[in-house]
Amino acid sequence: MAANLDGQLVVAISSRALFDLEEENRVFEQSDDRAYMKLQLDRLERPAKPGVAFSLVKKLLAFNDDPSQSSAEQTGQPIKQRVEVVILSRNDPVSGLRVFRSVQTHELSVARGVFTRGREPYRYLSPLQANLFLSANPDDVKAALHMGFPAATVATHSVRAKDNYPNEVRIAFDGDAVLFSDEAEQVFQRQGLPAFQQHERDKAVQPLPDGPFKPLLIALHRLQQAGTPRMRIRTALVTARSAPAHERAIRTLMNWNIEVDEAMFLGGLAKGEFLREFEPDFFFDDQTGHVNSAAQHVPAGHVASGVSNQLP
Repeated sequence: MAANLDGQLVVAISSRALFDLEEENRVFEQSDDRAYMKLQLDRLERPAKPGVAFSLVKKLLAFNDDPSQSSAEQTGQPIKQRVEVVILSRNDPVSGLRVFRSVQTHELSVARGVFTRGREPYRYLSPLQANLFLSANPDDVKAALHMGFPAATVATHSVRAKDNYPNEVRIAFDGDAVLFSDEAEQVFQRQGLPAFQQHERDKAVQPLPDGPFKPLLIALHRLQQAGTPRMRIRTALVTARSAPAHERAIRTLMNWNIEVDEAMFLGGLAKGEFLREFEPDFFFDDQTGHVNSAAQHVPAGHVASGVSNQLP
């Protein structure tokens, strides 16, 4: 029987999102792919350092290290993987050698990869059944979002995640245009804060339409329910909303039968310092200002979704 990824949380990730390859990328941008390939091959024995999304990936893969799986293996039963991470990269196959060598050095259980040598990699998200796509290429991310996949452009200048919570995958989400649609954000952009507040007060018991990252939140919820004694997931909603607009956000999550562990209704305050205290392995937001504020303290990514990302 052919292998499949059914029922797994699948993360597709580019080389630059997983590893710090910014120096090599500058060579690519200033020269051509031949010089880049030679540099990567010359550095084959030099493992790349962890990148922005490394902590998130490493912790998610730890959900596969379940002691109960050992007994299944001993009895000859198939081992059920809960998380699959696939390298999905514009790199060429030669440069992919170094990527996989770095994967092995850092002891990441990543065995699958697609290398397209400059061509669009996002078309492979469908056969991968990806729940998340992380890339340093904003055009690829926009295309993935257009196709209906949760996707974010990693802020490669982000501070790397701390290791104070080794047994928790900690993920923070913005609300409007990320977990939820940008319906309310459109009201705010067109008519201002008072109209936005009134709109959300009038519709407090009406769930917000789905945003691009709802499927990821559902997949994380499913992974948490599957459980393992070694790992858990802790989520936070970090939004510019404030009372009374908070109610509709909470009621929407209740309607989805999904709980978040923390909720921050900041009323326009900068999110960075609050995220510094939460210490997520990754934060997703649709507004570049919030992403840049967050990136000073935690790994962050831009979700190019909603009215804030439409061209004027």
